[in-house]
Amino acid sequence: MFDLESEVPPLPPKYRFKDLLLGDQNLRNEDRVQVEFFPNECTFKGRLKLFFIKNQRSSLRIRVFDFSLKVLSCVLYMYRVLAEDPAKEHGCEIIKINKNDPCFFNQQVFVAIICLFETLLATYLSCKGSIWEQILQFKFILEMVNTVPFLISIISVPLRNLFIPVFLNCWLAKKSLEIMINDFHRATQRTQSAMFYQVVILISTLFCLIFTCICGFQHLERAGEKKLTVFDSWYFCIVTFSTVGFGDVTPSVWPSKLLVIIMISVALVVLPMQFEQMAYLWMESQKSGGNYSRRRAESEKHVVLCVRSLKIDLLMDFLNEFYAHPELQVYHYVIILCATEMDPQVRRVLHIPLWSQRVMYLQGSALKDKDLIRAKLDNANGCFILSSRCEVDRTAADHQTILRAWAVKDFAPKCPIYVQILMPENKFHVKFADHVVCEDEFKYAMLALNCICPATSTFITLLVHTSQGLEGSQSPVQWHQTYGTCSGNEVYNIALMDSVFFSEYIGKSFTYTSFHAQKKYGVCLIGVRCKDSKSILLNPGPQFRMSPSDTCFYINVTKEEESTFKTQRTRLSVIADMGNVAVDLQDREIQPSSGPTLCLPPEDIKSSGRRPSMDSVLGVPDPSFLHAGDLNSDQSEDETLPSNKDQSTEKHMKGYPPNLPYIGSSATLCHLLKDKVPFCCLRLEKGCQHNNFEDAKAYSFKNKPIIVSAETAGNGLYNFIVPLRASYRLRKDLNPIVLLLDNKPGTPFLEAICWFPLVYYMVGSIANLDDLLRCGVSFAANVVVVDKESTMSAEEDYMADAKTIVNVQTLFRLFSSLRIITELTHPANMRFMQFRAKDCYSLALSQLEKKERETGSNMAFMFRLPFAAGRIFSIGMLDTLLYQSFVKDYMISIIRLLLGLDTTPGSGFLCCIQISEEDLWIRTYGRLYQKLSSTVGDVPIGIYRTESQTEDSLEVQSSFRIQTTSTTGDFDDLKEQKGGAPPAASGGLHRSSTSSDPSDIKAPLLRRKSVQWAQKLNRRGPRGDQRGAHKGSKRSLRTRRSERQELSELVNNRMKSLGLSSSTHGKGHSNKVNDVWDPLGFIPVAVDTTDSLGSKTSLGEPAQTETPL
Repeated sequence: MFDLESEVPPLPPKYRFKDLLLGDQNLRNEDRVQVEFFPNECTFKGRLKLFFIKNQRSSLRIRVFDFSLKVLSCVLYMYRVLAEDPAKEHGCEIIKINKNDPCFFNQQVFVAIICLFETLLATYLSCKGSIWEQILQFKFILEMVNTVPFLISIISVPLRNLFIPVFLNCWLAKKSLEIMINDFHRATQRTQSAMFYQVVILISTLFCLIFTCICGFQHLERAGEKKLTVFDSWYFCIVTFSTVGFGDVTPSVWPSKLLVIIMISVALVVLPMQFEQMAYLWMESQKSGGNYSRRRAESEKHVVLCVRSLKIDLLMDFLNEFYAHPELQVYHYVIILCATEMDPQVRRVLHIPLWSQRVMYLQGSALKDKDLIRAKLDNANGCFILSSRCEVDRTAADHQTILRAWAVKDFAPKCPIYVQILMPENKFHVKFADHVVCEDEFKYAMLALNCICPATSTFITLLVHTSQGLEGSQSPVQWHQTYGTCSGNEVYNIALMDSVFFSEYIGKSFTYTSFHAQKKYGVCLIGVRCKDSKSILLNPGPQFRMSPSDTCFYINVTKEEESTFKTQRTRLSVIADMGNVAVDLQDREIQPSSGPTLCLPPEDIKSSGRRPSMDSVLGVPDPSFLHAGDLNSDQSEDETLPSNKDQSTEKHMKGYPPNLPYIGSSATLCHLLKDKVPFCCLRLEKGCQHNNFEDAKAYSFKNKPIIVSAETAGNGLYNFIVPLRASYRLRKDLNPIVLLLDNKPGTPFLEAICWFPLVYYMVGSIANLDDLLRCGVSFAANVVVVDKESTMSAEEDYMADAKTIVNVQTLFRLFSSLRIITELTHPANMRFMQFRAKDCYSLALSQLEKKERETGSNMAFMFRLPFAAGRIFSIGMLDTLLYQSFVKDYMISIIRLLLGLDTTPGSGFLCCIQISEEDLWIRTYGRLYQKLSSTVGDVPIGIYRTESQTEDSLEVQSSFRIQTTSTTGDFDDLKEQKGGAPPAASGGLHRSSTSSDPSDIKAPLLRRKSVQWAQKLNRRGPRGDQRGAHKGSKRSLRTRRSERQELSELVNNRMKSLGLSSSTHGKGHSNKVNDVWDPLGFIPVAVDTTDSLGSKTSLGEPAQTETPL
């Protein structure tokens, strides 16, 4: 090793500390080197070039001056021509002219000298190579022809009468105009469209051709017999170039004929080239969409829609929902910024006058500032950034969305951003956005609630669509009219002190306010937000007192500001007011049955025939007022469980999941295991050292399992499990969850689900019958089929759901009474779900859907039975949620609370209450509202009605429901089996809300009208031979029976080969009813359910009646 310090040379004496303080004053001059930058600009030529060429503003001034000189020379030429007398003889008329006015001649010479000097200077400054390249240019030669003769005429007096074609300066003026436009764009930093530039060039070229022909033809015809004026020459040029050719004015000398030939040849070459370039630019501008003007952006309001590719369905959903609000229909415009070329269908729609004046399509990218400038994003009122859900790689689609959101935020920080993201793990990247909707979160939470609260997806979809409730008004079927009218309910907000609905209840409890507002005005108060809090509380309960500064959230057909109030003195038995439907039922004796009830009235009151009274809803909170209800009371605590509880409950606890699968996941209090389950025990079909079970039947579940079929175990699937394991659900009612996955889940996902009780997974496919039987499909409560990512894209858009539809149809045919909930990519494909080619009622609904679409309905598919029953869901139906948030900024928060994605202390949740026969003493929806409010503090917000599918459905029963609706299927087959009489539904003793005829007890009016309506719409021609039809019906029925027997035998054989017991399948799926009548395999349980908003126990569907058949 050598000494490093010895290798460093000492500092020279001149770098002493004193020199560092005093600077370099003591340094010698020879140690300095002066560096000069841009020495070329310091020369005389460099300074001239900087002024005339490089400097943008000075160069623009020079170009304007040059253009003015050229125009002035042409004006002076025309003045000379118009001032001379054509009747005088001049000898050689073509070469010589008279220049008798010396003042006018001096002006021309002065202009020529300036033009010549400017041309020589510009040639000198722009010369880079050989000087001959500049001299031989057409511009330089033409400049010399128009200026040098004037200098010669100064020296030689006889040459002053020499003709000089000064009118050719128009071509030099055209060239100066082109350069001037370029310099103007550089100086102002504003880029006009290329189309504008091309139009200017075309007009200037056409003007120069006509002007040159006019001046040249007029001058050459001076040698002819007939002297032509400028106007005559102009007339001749227009007639000739327009190919009319009257023949009254013709060239008489050969030079003029030669000029006409040359000009027509030049026009045939130059003009088509100009038109071609302009047509090309026009087509390109049509593709790119042009620019949104700054003047319109400053005087009008607009929003920007950023998408990767735009389909017609997405566009129409956005436009219909965005312009459904009256305040947006006049002054708001939509600018679409799309990276791809406009789709032909989109182009046709945007040509419709309704949209052509409101929507502008711009082809560009949100990552380019110039495209954002074109869209005037900095002046926009909002920017919607939508993801491309049809991409196979959804992660890549989210990454593109994230970059677009970042680019928009960087360009316009003050512009509100509305982002749609696909996968929940990418949500935290766009947390800065004003509103974010994660598809996987909403999708899985909604599918989960569909299993425990029927038709939750239908309720949410109707709630987030803007409608006036006119759907179904032309249908003769009662449930169509009720269902369509109530679909117009939406969520609105208003300050309590400004509200007519709620201002009189200041200081009262929330439950009291909600009940009396519903009773008096027909509105449903579901939530409230305090002034000092940003959180919304859904049904905070009777202990919450209303304050004047609170904001109320209510469900109604329209907002309060657009309502008029009329005092109603008469009392009607049927109340249909503002979206709430109350139906009076006929008083009948009810057989008591087992199960929960809504506090049955005393027997003496019930036998007397008068209406039982109910407890009043207290306006001031009273701890003793909430007593335990018999139905849906809070029994989630351990002390409320029976004493003979299973020992496995000791392993359970309540807490927050310790392993969240992604950043931004909301913490929800859930039922958890004290010790996590080993990964080997999570797999259903494979035994391990802890158990040897290989199928769902071996586990002996107390409750029916819920099967979820998905392609991969994504992080969004976690949101399916959380709502089903939430702490407010009854522990004894927890359904086992079986995940049927095409691919094996990863370790992070297993770490997240291993703490939840009764959660299993199985690697298999829904297309494999053996896998379905192993996971317990024969006795499952629900089967949820999630749309697979690999099938979301197809060559034909609507074919993306083909595999899912066929698999579900096979499952439906094998297990016809199984409740299947399916997610589709395209909502239009729901008509193929559980398809029957000869189902007259489904065909009638198809015609009804077409009529609704012709009337302009945005929800034409709402009458499809799978959708109305909550069996079909498409995430595209929730796109309107993001669009509504532009006007209703609270909608996303409310929907997240309803679905259980977010939890707020003191807020309620969604649940359903089954209405049994013993509960029908309540009689009306209004009394049900009072009963729930006065007992458990719940707020009912809707009724889900269905029809029994049991064997007793074919016979008249003494029991009845809140409402029974018409049946579908092959009515002729049913008529044949029952001796010509239509089968009665489970609610056969129901009196319709539109009829009081007691004869309707045996034949319900709704049923009779629905079936007759369906048969009338599907009648193809005159009635044929009744005997032949009877035989055909028998043959069809025998075929259906044999097909059902074959399918049942197939399933039984497969279960036997797998070592599974087939008794469950035979018991649940091989009954007489399915052999004879299976019109609606997707109809849910044979009871009516009422959904409610609970302060502690429940939360429910909107104040509208959903009446699927």
